[in-house]
Amino acid sequence: MSSSSSASLSALLPSDAWEVVRQARRIVVKVGSSLVTNNGQGVDEQAIDEWCRQLSRLVHGDDGNEKREVIVVSSGAIAEGMKRLGMSQRPRELHELQAAAAVGQMGLVQMYETKLRKYALGSAQVLLTHADMADRERYLNARVTLLTLLKQAIVPVINENDTVVNDEIRFGDNDTLAALVANLVVADLLIILTDQPGFYTADPRKDPHAQKVETARAGDPSLEQMAGGAGSAVGTGGMLTKILAARRAARSGASTLIAWGREPDVLPRLLLGQEHIGSLLVAPLHKLQARKQWIADHLQVHGAVVIDAGAVLKLTQEGKSLLPIGMVAVKGRFSRGDVISIQAENGREVARGLANYNQKEARLLCRHASTDIETLLGYVAENEMVHRDNLVLV
Repeated sequence: MSSSSSASLSALLPSDAWEVVRQARRIVVKVGSSLVTNNGQGVDEQAIDEWCRQLSRLVHGDDGNEKREVIVVSSGAIAEGMKRLGMSQRPRELHELQAAAAVGQMGLVQMYETKLRKYALGSAQVLLTHADMADRERYLNARVTLLTLLKQAIVPVINENDTVVNDEIRFGDNDTLAALVANLVVADLLIILTDQPGFYTADPRKDPHAQKVETARAGDPSLEQMAGGAGSAVGTGGMLTKILAARRAARSGASTLIAWGREPDVLPRLLLGQEHIGSLLVAPLHKLQARKQWIADHLQVHGAVVIDAGAVLKLTQEGKSLLPIGMVAVKGRFSRGDVISIQAENGREVARGLANYNQKEARLLCRHASTDIETLLGYVAENEMVHRDNLVLV
């Protein structure tokens, strides 16, 4: 593709497209295997130390940066395990991959914990499988856990749970996992650190005429046509998986930035908004718009709650969450995480949203204050029946 064709990818984007990077407050940073393990030589202590130093600037708000919430999705467990087990090539048998992951995960998480602590950051290990994302309860549990960690300025370090997955449930690459995590926590930005300076119109290692794409719209079909090629010898991803990850992340309104992981101070420089580093793939919709659009378009409503006039006013005029005290009745059957209808007492549908409690629990909560939830149920999932970020007026 010519440079003029490359430029056309950003022709329909606003001139301030990069502002989404500077304004990002919740960020998922994905680091690939080749970077973490220095092309398969084992966990690269110096590199991880440098990324953790940069992460501390983001979380603490140092050097002119505002404080950010950051989640790390890190590859490298299998590559580190290969080194420890003396494997020269990536195993093909699933049980060998799982064994390598089990051995390597020890070194990987220990390194992150040590380096994050060095820079006054708390850390948490989170291992996920596709089944965790597909199951409604586990999805919500993972979401609440991650958001709780972020509120406490803890940096979650996430990897696929390679020791238990099989071919049917594995993500296959951590680019996909990172995008799903961005969807899970409704992140503003997904940063994919890789061994390339960005996304090119062709493989720059093979085509001297390849042009770097500075900005484009996530989900543009031409990006997938340009991308191709497998990942490194120690990883499973390639540029195509990153383009597909950007498309997936955009569904919840997260833009994606692909950049060289060894660029000096790449993370704080990017988020200061003064430099355009790498390739930015902009989400078509703001994250809240994207989430509410999904809720509004959800055809399968599993049940309903009926609310009083005061609650209707709070939702429609003041943009508040739906609290249990405003509920007067519950209709149908639904589970936690289902899309439910929110109706006025005359039967008019006022809104739709994601339920934080199932229909049995909701009936017990009707007309009760949020402070009564633990007494009534024995636990508290959320203080709201439907949070305003998960609610859309109809």
